[in-house]
Amino acid sequence: MPKLSRGDPAPDISLPAIDGTIFEMSSMRGKKVIFTFFRFSSCPFCNIRIDRLIKRWKEFPEDTVMVGVFDAQIEELTKRMERKNVPFTIVADETYDTFVESGVTKSFWRFMWGAFRSPITFLQATLRGYVPMTMSISKMSTIPVDLLIDEEGKVREAHYCKDTVDHIPIDKLISFARGE
Repeated sequence: MPKLSRGDPAPDISLPAIDGTIFEMSSMRGKKVIFTFFRFSSCPFCNIRIDRLIKRWKEFPEDTVMVGVFDAQIEELTKRMERKNVPFTIVADETYDTFVESGVTKSFWRFMWGAFRSPITFLQATLRGYVPMTMSISKMSTIPVDLLIDEEGKVREAHYCKDTVDHIPIDKLISFARGE
C-alpha cells in the first residue's frame, strides 16, 4: 500500500487495547491524535521510546490522545506493558493488516543501521532488560511510523522513520498536542 501523506484521512482502524477496550480512530474526530506504528512488543527501541514518553507525559496537555500500535497478540502485549502503567493507549494489530494498509515498510538494512547508529539507546534498553524476544527477521525489520492527525481526522504529518530509532522528537509531539 502507498504511504500516507499530509491531508490523507487517518487510518480507519478498530483494534483491541491493553486496557480491554477497543480503540476506534473514527471516535477521535474533534481531537488531535499522535499515532505511532511500533514494531513488536519486546522491541528494545520501542520500549525505550515508550519509557521516554512516559517520563515526559506531564508536559503534554491533559486531553492528549496518543496511540501506539504493535505487531503483537493482545494478551502478550498486555502482559508486556502492564508493569509500565502507560498513560496513553496501546493497541495490538494481531494481523498486521493496519501496518500494511498504512504503508509501513520493512528493511533489514535500515533495522541494522538503527541499531548501529544508536549504541547508547541499545545499551540503555539492555540495562533495563529490554531484549527482543523474537528471532523473526520480519518482525525485527519493521520500520516505525509516526502520524500526527488533526481534529478533522486528516494526517497533518506522516513521518516514515529512516530506521528503527528515528521518530518525531518528543518536543514536537508536545507542541502538536498543545496546538502550537
